[in-house]
Amino acid sequence: MEVAVLKSSGEKTSKKVNLADDVFGIEPNDHAIYLDVKSFLANQRQGTHKSKQRNEISGSSKKIKKQKGTGGARAGNIKNPQFKGGGRIFGPVPRDYSFKLNKKVKDLARKSAFSYKAKDNSIAVLEDFTFASAKTKQFVSLLNALSLADKKTLLILPENNKNIVLSGRNIQNTKITTFDQVNTFDVMNADNVIFVESAISKVENLLNKA
Repeated sequence: MEVAVLKSSGEKTSKKVNLADDVFGIEPNDHAIYLDVKSFLANQRQGTHKSKQRNEISGSSKKIKKQKGTGGARAGNIKNPQFKGGGRIFGPVPRDYSFKLNKKVKDLARKSAFSYKAKDNSIAVLEDFTFASAKTKQFVSLLNALSLADKKTLLILPENNKNIVLSGRNIQNTKITTFDQVNTFDVMNADNVIFVESAISKVENLLNKA
């Protein structure tokens, strides 16, 4: 699949990039995408939720009334979960939500996500560029030139570029990442994926490693 290389002004150049079929043209595997997205979201969870159980509540352990003869239900101490301020039954406890996913499955998921974007013609390629300084308005002008200002956008760089990252980090619905940090969730969540030209070959080499 060939894609025209664009200037940062939005104009087409005379160059074209051939997207590898084994990365951008495979039959997408929906289950691999599901597993990778599930793994990514699970890894974002802190898992620090906690509620106090009966044995952790501050209070007396004395039986609050006699067992029989009151006309009411039996009751133990004030820490009983049935009373206000008592412990919580089967409450949340700290846990780790992350789970292991094989590298080949993660690679297949990213290839599948890229293939979906390629089928939808939602991939753009920009010739290599940089900003002399970190200015948000420069990045806004770039998105306007590409007619993507109102779309969810993922920009993939060949390497970390401080000025580009700082220029775009405060823009809503825009995510900037490097080729080795791109994940399936970000690709699927974006309406359009923008590659900096030299990042294409690096992504293809990364996902085709044996």
